[in-house]
Amino acid sequence: MEEIIKKLPSFVNAVKKIKETIITNIVFIGQTPSPTFQEQHRTQQLMERLVETGVDECTTDGYQNPIGLIRGTSDKKPPIFAVTHLDTFFEKDIDHNFMVKKNSITGPGILDNAVGVGVLASLPEVFRILDIRFESDIVLAGVIQSIGKGNLRGIRHLLKTWETPVRGAVCIEGGELGRLNYATDGMKRCEIICDIMKGRDVVHKFKPNAILILHQIIEQILKMRLPQKPRSRVIIGKISGGYKHGLIACDATLGFEIQSDSDRMVKTIFKDINDIVDGISHETQVDLKLKTISTLSSSRLRYNHPLVKNTVEIMKTLNLKPVSTPSESELSIFLSRKIPAVTLGVTKGENYHLVNAKMEIDPMFTGIAQIVGVLMAIDKGVCDER
Repeated sequence: MEEIIKKLPSFVNAVKKIKETIITNIVFIGQTPSPTFQEQHRTQQLMERLVETGVDECTTDGYQNPIGLIRGTSDKKPPIFAVTHLDTFFEKDIDHNFMVKKNSITGPGILDNAVGVGVLASLPEVFRILDIRFESDIVLAGVIQSIGKGNLRGIRHLLKTWETPVRGAVCIEGGELGRLNYATDGMKRCEIICDIMKGRDVVHKFKPNAILILHQIIEQILKMRLPQKPRSRVIIGKISGGYKHGLIACDATLGFEIQSDSDRMVKTIFKDINDIVDGISHETQVDLKLKTISTLSSSRLRYNHPLVKNTVEIMKTLNLKPVSTPSESELSIFLSRKIPAVTLGVTKGENYHLVNAKMEIDPMFTGIAQIVGVLMAIDKGVCDER
């Protein structure tokens, strides 16, 4: 491990030599719209870039996740995964043209997750310029159907069908540089749909407003007493409905997420919210449906796990201050399958989920160096201890 630590500062300057290649990959792939369930074009572009960089194998699995394979020097070591998600929050009708300046790139989805995909596509060239060979095979995987209603289906299928053990993994996110995720909360993401036009045989004294019905539900959720331990919360994240200013809204949708480090508490809170929805539906005689979009189980590595401790050392060597919070990324699926993994951010930026999201270019080289360092640490055996 000391040998890796000594090399890290030189990695940053070496990676800068292929700056144009990395930026080209980020822009070329990132300007292709890739909303969840419509990642086909970005999948194809990632595979083209991987083939051009000379990976030993390039294919897709049965779920159409693109995979590049770099053969290691040993056929006895399990593979190491580097993973990033291909889908974004932006639909195809959004202008995806990126603006490239001296030290920044601006555009929708640049941080989530064009940078991650562009860096993944650049890793074979990064390894080449750093003259690094791994004992393990390195699996470069872009996964589809990850965010929102995708419910991490891509990574779930990839790991479920992978035939060999996995030695460890690094999940790559565009931002924020300094993040170190090694735990995931239990989570249930839901929608409440209100439709006052269903059940028209019911006669209302006053015509109900779908938005105000959801407001009643929000009020009841906010009155819930949630424990500080186990740490739990309900995030009201999205609401939509109505047609125009002068008409009562006939339908509306509320999106929220239950988070806790206790799976049992997630189930308890969901049951309580379901009771709230049923009660308000009965009292207002309005059709309300509670739908579950996605779920995750709570899982984590301990801080004293060798992977976490060595990642912290790598980050500090690169003058990064690790910031650790629970993550809902592909990390959760690795950890749920007892595969040691961490999630790392590549660079700094702003306006994370907006159309004018912006990434900084210079910090990216440090971000790439830390990813390489962690992959090397896994290859040296930090995940092999039991």
